[in-house]
Amino acid sequence: MDTQNTSVHPHAQSRIDGKNHPRRRAHAKGHPGGVIHDNTRHTARFTVIGNHLTQHPDLSLLAIGLACHIQSLPTGTPVDIKTLAARFPEGPTRIAAALNELEAHGYLRRIRERTPTGRLVTRTVSCNQPGRRDAAPEASEKPKPPARRAATAPQQEPPRRRALPAVPKPAYTSPDLLRAATDVLAGLRREDPRLLLSATDAEHLAPGVAAWLERDLPPTAVREALAAGLPLEPLVRPAAFLAHRLTAKLPPLPPYRAPEPPAPVRHPLRNCETCDHAYRGPDPHHCQGCLALRRPTPTTP
Repeated sequence: MDTQNTSVHPHAQSRIDGKNHPRRRAHAKGHPGGVIHDNTRHTARFTVIGNHLTQHPDLSLLAIGLACHIQSLPTGTPVDIKTLAARFPEGPTRIAAALNELEAHGYLRRIRERTPTGRLVTRTVSCNQPGRRDAAPEASEKPKPPARRAATAPQQEPPRRRALPAVPKPAYTSPDLLRAATDVLAGLRREDPRLLLSATDAEHLAPGVAAWLERDLPPTAVREALAAGLPLEPLVRPAAFLAHRLTAKLPPLPPYRAPEPPAPVRHPLRNCETCDHAYRGPDPHHCQGCLALRRPTPTTP
């Protein structure tokens, strides 16, 4: 246990009653056999202990000595009953009782915490001044710098992407039509580099281009209609710009055309096996005249 006020700077030289006038000091205290201090200033390996602990009126001597020992230990040293019983000659029962005294008077706090692995452990907090948790750190311990934050910022949810406007839908979809529409969209970057689209954007816009192609428009005309007359300012969302053009400039459907009747069937020129004349007809062996002669004449009953 350290002496009183060991961290105070030495004052001006004065006479020490204990050395120069021992008899006068003894008479002043009234205890001829009392303690005399032979102090030497500590410069390393010392701990400041308050008189409120070392001269506590209610704590036992074992509790006071145990508190002084715990306060002198570096942070992280085990101070459980088993470890202290192995260090000192007192048994676990007396050490446990002394720890309970210190906890009752505020010199110790024992808290239960759960580790990241889920295990429950007991943390012992030593208080050099009970009731003052915001007290300054002890002189023997240098204040620890605040823990640095992790270099990586906490993970944040990526910003939600704004949905693209809807595009026209073709009346009939086919793989070939959608493939041709995707080729039109992929070629727009050759017209203007700002019209470079991602695969997701092209998949969204392809049905709108297919609706243009089924209106009897060639791919070159669709590409020109989408890439012509672009604004001079940067295109922040080229896919949204093209979706607007596909909807706003959609041409009307072509006029209805009735299907043309099928062309008459022209049979190949053959020679009749009966009359040897050339003819065109569905029968590959006989002409129409010979077929009529070969048919039996119906008889009336």
